[in-house]
Amino acid sequence: MKRIGVLALQGAVREHVQMLEGLDCEAILVKQKKDLVNLDGLVLPGGESTTMRKLLDRFDLLEPIRELAQQGLPVFGTCAGLILLANQLVDDEPHLAVMDVTVARNSFGRQIDSFEVQLDIPKIGARIPAVFIRAPHIEAVGKDVDVLAQHDGKIILAQDGHLLGCSFHPELTADKRILEYFVSSRV
Repeated sequence: MKRIGVLALQGAVREHVQMLEGLDCEAILVKQKKDLVNLDGLVLPGGESTTMRKLLDRFDLLEPIRELAQQGLPVFGTCAGLILLANQLVDDEPHLAVMDVTVARNSFGRQIDSFEVQLDIPKIGARIPAVFIRAPHIEAVGKDVDVLAQHDGKIILAQDGHLLGCSFHPELTADKRILEYFVSSRV
């Protein structure tokens, strides 16, 4: 059974845990450095990236997570998790700075502008529901980054080797294919 950590400081933790358990993974709540031991992968959930950064600093998790990602631990960031992964942010300093992408926050409007679309993602499947809530987008990718999906001309899903970053919230739907792609191909 694969052991997948879910950063459990803030955000859509429970939804990711339920989805991982539905994929026959052991979901480990990551709240302290000791929770990062013997993981096969790590999920950085959607939430509020500024709050998550403050909590990463408070619980001394930023550097240990950065080191694990740099050493090859598969990491999947959704929405705020993508912001945490990016090596560059528009109008802000990066956080973990491990994924070769430039990310802009709140690209699809405010909370009131939230929406859901169906995406066709060739590497993953057709008609995948995607929930956008104050979602960021990827403005630029490095030469080795694979763009997996776009919406309205904006990059919303990309893969940089063992790192997967997503603008939207797949965990807020019943469709497990994106998380299954992460678990089966990265971990």
